[in-house]
Amino acid sequence: MRAPRTQYARSGGASIAYQVAGDGPIDVVLVLGFATHLDIQWDWPPFARFFERIGSFSRLILFDKRGTGLSDPVTEAPTLEQRVDDVRAVMDAAGSERAALFGVSEGGPMSVLFAATHPERVGALVLHGAMGRTTEAPDYPWASPAEALRESAAEFIAPYWGVQPEGMLEVFAPSFAGDPQAVEFAGRMERSAASPAMVQQIFEMFLDIDVRAVLPTIHVPTLVLHRRGDRVVNRRAGRELAAQIPNARYVELPGIDHLPWAGDAEEIVGEIEEFLTGARSVPEPDRVLATVMFTDIVGSTELAAELGDARWRERLVEHHAAVRRELERFRGREVKNLGDGHLAVFDGPARAIQCGRAIGDATRSSGLDVRVGLHCGEVELTEDDVRGIAVHIAARIASLAGAGEVLVSSTVKDLVAGSGIAFEDRGTRELRGVPDEWRLFAAAA
Repeated sequence: MRAPRTQYARSGGASIAYQVAGDGPIDVVLVLGFATHLDIQWDWPPFARFFERIGSFSRLILFDKRGTGLSDPVTEAPTLEQRVDDVRAVMDAAGSERAALFGVSEGGPMSVLFAATHPERVGALVLHGAMGRTTEAPDYPWASPAEALRESAAEFIAPYWGVQPEGMLEVFAPSFAGDPQAVEFAGRMERSAASPAMVQQIFEMFLDIDVRAVLPTIHVPTLVLHRRGDRVVNRRAGRELAAQIPNARYVELPGIDHLPWAGDAEEIVGEIEEFLTGARSVPEPDRVLATVMFTDIVGSTELAAELGDARWRERLVEHHAAVRRELERFRGREVKNLGDGHLAVFDGPARAIQCGRAIGDATRSSGLDVRVGLHCGEVELTEDDVRGIAVHIAARIASLAGAGEVLVSSTVKDLVAGSGIAFEDRGTRELRGVPDEWRLFAAAA
């Protein structure tokens, strides 16, 4: 998925990077928390789906806060007032006279302050995982003490920023914890979004936030969303926020993820869409023609017993990395990891065949034999899966492939006619659970 064109707005001498996605009837300015990177965000499917879903009913305006991502670097963490000015500058540059502000986490206080100081520019306010104050106070007992947060940042965030993102995922987006692709993306995102020193400065500024006195002055329609088990911001902070904003609506949702694009993102976007437009659409699943690939390590059970658990895990990690390199090289999209295999989809059958060959070559050098099955047909793409009879056919074909073989259906063979790829006829076979007989071919090495 490609990122929209990045542009720059001038704000107090600084250049603020922004993008516009979607062409809906209302403008929505997304004010994210902490550190972001406009271009890289679109590389991660959950991020991209979240943005595209909001853009389905709005003109979505995204930006990197100064000091992060593609915006100008700064020597000191900017103040909340400067960041509010940046929101105004981005809206001006994007031609948005009036917009709904969607503040996430630390972006919540920024959005609150903007709505209070520029009510003529704000049509509605949406807050998710947000807070009125970031540290504990006698009248605010559900936050952590400032010193405890400072120590936590020094010990558990700064030393591992961009290097070992697993800890951050476990807290901010536990639904993605343990997903190797999520870990790789999170590390790349962190390294690109801000340096470790900048992150520490941002965190220090974050500890000083308290906008509670401003909350009663907000007079725009407001929706406050919070997940019940949020591991970063206690849900009582969300309740308190809504209680102090006149006529605000509070909605508590199930889940433990702090980031809205993790977990059940559709439930969050659905609440926002209904609040802003008066109706909640049911997104139609994407049905596309795709080439479905299944890979599998031949004799994995025997090899695991021979190597032992520790060595087998190491071998699997190397194998998964090799497969993902080839998928990226041939523009394949990994749908899921299947233990010792992978399910992926391609928008071109020739690239799928080439990728299957490359996977076989790459893994053979590490002592593994992989079999690959391919079929091309209409599939239903959901948020984190792919469905349809074409998926079952590809799985059955993969189970019939020999070691090191790329076995394809006649549909795939016919679609690559003229590509120069040679095939060996493997005859007609019945596929378990699939009607009719199927002519299968092995792609020549």
